[in-house]
Amino acid sequence: MPPSSNAARRGRVLVVDDQPANIVVAHQILREHHDVFMATGGEQALAFCRSTPPDLLLLDVEMPGINGMDVCQQLKQDPNTQDIPVIFVTGHQSQQDEVACWEAGAADFVSKPVTPITLLNRVNAHLTLKFQADQLRVLAYRDGLTGIANRRKFDERLEKAWRHCQRGGSTLALIMSDVDYFKKYNDNCGHSSGDECLRQVASAIQKQMCRPYDLAARYGGEEFVCLLPETTLAGAVTVAIKIDAAVREMHIAHPASDVDACVTLSQGVAVIDPADGEDGEHLLRLADDQLYLAKRTGRGRVCSM
Repeated sequence: MPPSSNAARRGRVLVVDDQPANIVVAHQILREHHDVFMATGGEQALAFCRSTPPDLLLLDVEMPGINGMDVCQQLKQDPNTQDIPVIFVTGHQSQQDEVACWEAGAADFVSKPVTPITLLNRVNAHLTLKFQADQLRVLAYRDGLTGIANRRKFDERLEKAWRHCQRGGSTLALIMSDVDYFKKYNDNCGHSSGDECLRQVASAIQKQMCRPYDLAARYGGEEFVCLLPETTLAGAVTVAIKIDAAVREMHIAHPASDVDACVTLSQGVAVIDPADGEDGEHLLRLADDQLYLAKRTGRGRVCSM
């Protein structure tokens, strides 16, 4: 039976069982429709999920070392893996065992020996739900006008990047950008053109995010932010200069601007070492101060700490 239309893409399924024969059976049932990976122990499964999270886990309950219950509980306690659905595969069928599976965070469970059609249908159903939830999360974190990350996504990423740089002893950089005289642009060119201007500026900024963990987001109105983990002040200023050049090169006419004939940005750059005991709000204030300085000293420029 093929997956439903909502789960047309192939899922990445991790099968965890200390008995290779059981893994082979699951692989034979699922391989036509999904990409199947395998682990023979709890530690191996946890390492796989943390490095390359699968879309779903088929998890044996009884295993030496870390058993399935412990694996599931650890996954559910980690924000990076808590949304992975876990289907327990178990030979235990008592009510107490079922309750234990639910309490550990399972999405479902199937009994051993598995019935192929039952296993495939359960996997397909939970993958469909997983993919739908993934789509909703993407929409929840995307700015509706520009298509880049929104303020909610930025706030969450700032917290994660702060902890990451704090653990690694590296600096965290932030660029705040504001479209110069955007109200005048709207008044002169119309709100429809203003929306298109913001889309083009967002695209130009996004293209300067060269690493997978860099983030460009619409902060609000005509203001944008770029979060750059593990980046020095010099590195962040370089990115800001590239953003400035990219926006100017689009030559978006701005006849009402007092800076240039085309759309320009004022930008503030700040860098902080999270190990110093401050917080993300402090980094935002520092970048905002530099943005204010850029505006106060003529706009269309980059100011930094």
